Amino acid sequence: MSTPLYQLKAEFFKTLGHPVRIRVLELLSERERAVSEMLPEVGVEAASLSQQLAVLRKANLVVTRREGSTVYYRLTSPRVAELLRVARGILSGVLEGQAELLADLRATNPS
Repeated sequence: MSTPLYQLKAEFFKTLGHPVRIRVLELLSERERAVSEMLPEVGVEAASLSQQLAVLRKANLVVTRREGSTVYYRLTSPRVAELLRVARGILSGVLEGQAELLADLRATNPS
């Protein structure tokens, strides 16, 4: 019996459920990068970044290429970058709604 699609989706979103992984995917949405380029941007130790990159590789969200001793990472599909843009748009809408609610609350409660 095959795994239901909703379960596969849940597992996919669990893979995205770590701030370092999201930041790595954002960086790779811009261009291919070496691990050494990502370290200062993500603000974690090399071992932690390596672990998170392994999770993304296992999920087939990123691929590598080696040039000498340098390992470069890139997204497997531009649709990953598209997903991050969509998530940003959704979050922007949510935050705008919360800001409007906060403004309404402040307007009705003169302190």
